[in-house]
Amino acid sequence: MKKLRLTSCSEDIGSLLLANGTGDLKCRILADPFQIDLVSEEEVVMSINSRGQLYFEHLQIPLKQSRLTKENEADAAVGTSQENQDDLGLWEEKFGKFVDIKANGPTSIGLDFSLHGFEHLYGIPQHAESHQLKNTGNESAYRLYNLDVYGYKLHDKLGLYGSVPYLMAHKRGRTLGIFWLNASETLVEINTEEAVEPMPPQMGPVAAEQKVKIRTDVHWMSESGIIDVFLLTGPTPTDVFKQYSYLTGTQAIPPLFSLGYHQCRWNYEDEQDVASVDAGFDEHDIPYDVMWLDIEHTRGKRYFTWDKKRFPNPKRMQELLRSKKRKLVVISDPHIKIDPDYSVYAEAKEQGFFVRNHEGRDFEGICWPGLSSYLDFTNPKVREWYSSLFAFSAYQGSTDILYIWNDMNEPSVFRGPELTMHKNAIHHGNWEHRELHNIYGLYQQMATAEGLIQRSNGKERPFVLTRSFFAGSQKYGAVWTGDNRAEWSYLKITIPMLLTLSITGISFCGADVGGFIGNPRAELLVRWYQAGAYQPFFRGHATQNTKRREPWLFGKKYTQLIREAIRERYALLPYLYSLFYHTHVASKPIMRPLWVEFPDELETFSVEDEYMLGSALLVHPVTEPKATVVDVLLPGSTEVWYDSKTFVVWEGAHTMKIPVALDTIPVFQRGGSVVPVKTTIRKSTGYMTDSPYGLRVALSAEGSASGELYLDDGHSFQYLHQKQFLHRKFSFRSGILINSCADERGHYPSKCVVEQILILGLKKQPSSVTTHSSDSSDQPVKFMYCAKTSALKLERLSLNISADWEVHIT
Repeated sequence: MKKLRLTSCSEDIGSLLLANGTGDLKCRILADPFQIDLVSEEEVVMSINSRGQLYFEHLQIPLKQSRLTKENEADAAVGTSQENQDDLGLWEEKFGKFVDIKANGPTSIGLDFSLHGFEHLYGIPQHAESHQLKNTGNESAYRLYNLDVYGYKLHDKLGLYGSVPYLMAHKRGRTLGIFWLNASETLVEINTEEAVEPMPPQMGPVAAEQKVKIRTDVHWMSESGIIDVFLLTGPTPTDVFKQYSYLTGTQAIPPLFSLGYHQCRWNYEDEQDVASVDAGFDEHDIPYDVMWLDIEHTRGKRYFTWDKKRFPNPKRMQELLRSKKRKLVVISDPHIKIDPDYSVYAEAKEQGFFVRNHEGRDFEGICWPGLSSYLDFTNPKVREWYSSLFAFSAYQGSTDILYIWNDMNEPSVFRGPELTMHKNAIHHGNWEHRELHNIYGLYQQMATAEGLIQRSNGKERPFVLTRSFFAGSQKYGAVWTGDNRAEWSYLKITIPMLLTLSITGISFCGADVGGFIGNPRAELLVRWYQAGAYQPFFRGHATQNTKRREPWLFGKKYTQLIREAIRERYALLPYLYSLFYHTHVASKPIMRPLWVEFPDELETFSVEDEYMLGSALLVHPVTEPKATVVDVLLPGSTEVWYDSKTFVVWEGAHTMKIPVALDTIPVFQRGGSVVPVKTTIRKSTGYMTDSPYGLRVALSAEGSASGELYLDDGHSFQYLHQKQFLHRKFSFRSGILINSCADERGHYPSKCVVEQILILGLKKQPSSVTTHSSDSSDQPVKFMYCAKTSALKLERLSLNISADWEVHIT
């Protein structure tokens, strides 16, 4: 991390001015009234406490102790003051039949931030809302409080399953970030308005000018904790992404199989059902990588067990999947059934590993198994013990192809306040649950990921999907958007929800394809598969009372359309995997709002029905029924865009009406890019290790292009410990396509060859094409050129992906 040192450059009484070495970034601190201004190039871009909303409530003497003290006090005023507080309900708060006893009284904190010149703000997931944050005005504030919300409402500012207290503000020429590090219930008020503001003084007694400009005020309020806030100064979106990753970590590189398609349902009934569904994919020539089992696979909802009637031989079932190079994911929730004969419960009970209630006994609540206790994942010893449960010797019936899904970890308590844990429950270190509610799920995912790593002696990468999340969850796995509905509006809201997750560090994200609740019609299901194929996490899932919806159950026509969508996903895996490498090392999200790639183009700032997948592909999912045309913004006045299906070229900086049929999802490749793909699709990623590559080269207006490919074994940590990886760079200029090494540190032998190259935007038909490499003589290449689409296609090549070579087009 590059650190920027600020040094004092002012000695004025009542104020302090700090500046960096070049003087283009300054921090001005005023004492009375307290205010902090962030000044960039002599312009105030952010002010803290300019509206005087800084507050914090001190921890108070516990009520019972306070009353004992008052009996010995002569000053009746103190007693009167305490009784007044009691009357106001500051020590006890009622929610229906629930009473929240506050051991230390009210402990809230708050602070305001004024963002000068900014009206476009993004972030603070998770809400089923627009990507651009809205003014809260007199309406409810954005709430960050992790809750189990079944079939959540759309366009609602109430919190859902996860919370990331981090937002970005963006305008032409500047991006800022605010990370409010607090895991208690948090409210965020946002108000944008025109304001008359003073120009920043020139560090002297010069009267400031006045001007009218946009200002957005952001007011953070948390129920408890301390004020711990980080200002990310940018100035570009990429800079802010990096700065945030220094604080919370980057997205882990997932195992390659987890980028394939996942098939899930609550619940696949038994081993025969699993085998039948698995065979159905092969019968209908649809690739997939992971079978999922929900809670019914266990013995009475006891996690780490198997229902002996339904799944009598889980290892045999996993060996069936292994024979096709596929994996299994099973669920493991944080609630533990209260049953002295259940070894997991008995051991946790004996060790004191459960969250306690405010009276000191184990907290008990209702969830899927009935009466349950909840593991205290905030305790490092509990996390260490929980990790040990995934050892093959401990988790009977598990194998090395079994991975984990953490659900209900908000935590969900069916008869609790707002279906979650009481705020006055007690965690390790005597912390109240109110202090750390939003981070509980992250701690479970952390322990789960560590358990999967430990069971392989540190060799294999984990895969863990979590429903509840917090800042930093990206280090441990994937996140999905929870219990959505099989409706068009939920398909549409998927895009802004995933964009918001992506810019707040959580790149490995997705939504249940088809909708978890309800029965989608065939058209909606097809459109959802088409959208999901271009999103980072790709899983079909449905609740137990829905009709079966495996991809081949809607008729031949729709089976074919779904097959095509899934197969296109598998073709793009080399590009997707390379994007995961880049987000791991450089923090830039995989699924990007247009403003990230085009930060100075105002028309992109509010777009949320399309997005960039990396920097090369623009995707506009169809989210309306019976659509025959969609309006697609192709940004960039100097850009050219190629329809990925028809190869038609479009100029940027235009909104185009693109005709669509049910077999169409508008995807455009950006001129100047090279996208690596797989040309042969097999039944799972494991079968595609040695499959040949293709390169999709889209030329810029100047006739050049570049791109990269990252490759490793797809499952181990050898890329990190032994530098066993391959990082190649492709560049096209002046009629020459070059494959060269992008990182000399990496070494990974690959048998794969590039067998096909497609070049779009070549203005004239070449007279010859030849290949040049260091280990073979020059070879002529047969080619096909289409003057109508300006597309050149080279096939039957045999160019090793790991070797240096050139293709000359003359």
